[in-house]
Amino acid sequence: MEFIELVKNRFSCKNFSDKKVEDEKLDLILEAGRFSPTAKNKQIQRVYVCKSKESLNKIDELTPCRYKAPLVLLVAYDESEAFVYPGGKYNSGAEDASIVASHMILAAASLGVDSCWVNFFDPDKASEKFSLPENEKVLAMIDLGYANDGVKPLENHFKRKNLDETVKFI
Repeated sequence: MEFIELVKNRFSCKNFSDKKVEDEKLDLILEAGRFSPTAKNKQIQRVYVCKSKESLNKIDELTPCRYKAPLVLLVAYDESEAFVYPGGKYNSGAEDASIVASHMILAAASLGVDSCWVNFFDPDKASEKFSLPENEKVLAMIDLGYANDGVKPLENHFKRKNLDETVKFI
């Protein structure tokens, strides 16, 4: 599949089957995250693989948006290692972790694995529930698995603004 077709057709799955993600595919998805670009190549991402009953129960306590996925990636970053932008106000943490998460989602799609980026949770509570180090900030959860039969994108998935509404040449 051409990359642009993969991007157009990938959607947030909200109804997963019981089928487990194969270890070989999970390894490739995690490798895609590992090879993602980060500011100054600091590689500050931290990816926690939640697939045990205990860890998935914790996810369910944090959000109603697991959608029965058999596997969730908790994506965080080490704020103490983040590149600080000139001016000192901002750092690369959220951007680096977002790039990593996006690469893993697209790698999953290329392997036929469905996903959903979950941001409907309190990051501080997630850090606390999983006893993460204080310097690590949770950015997102990524549900991974296989869609149940008949699952389709939400109605608004294919509605896109025209390029001239979102892109300006200056």
